[in-house]
Amino acid sequence: MSLLLGKVYQVLRPLANDWPTWVRVIDEDGEDYLYPAKRFVEVNLPNNARTAVARSVTEPVSGI
Repeated sequence: MSLLLGKVYQVLRPLANDWPTWVRVIDEDGEDYLYPAKRFVEVNLPNNARTAVARSVTEPVSGI
């Protein structure tokens, strides 16, 4: 489980047995884990930014 402070993370829909005050987040390793929702701030992104964030989760960064 690894998260970076200040980074935008994708939140998944809760599973049937997830705790109601927790969120399921995809971490730096691409795995999803439950975290207390109070540790996060919800950000509503415009569609183009949402697409870019989703792409960054699924595609490796090139040129580094």
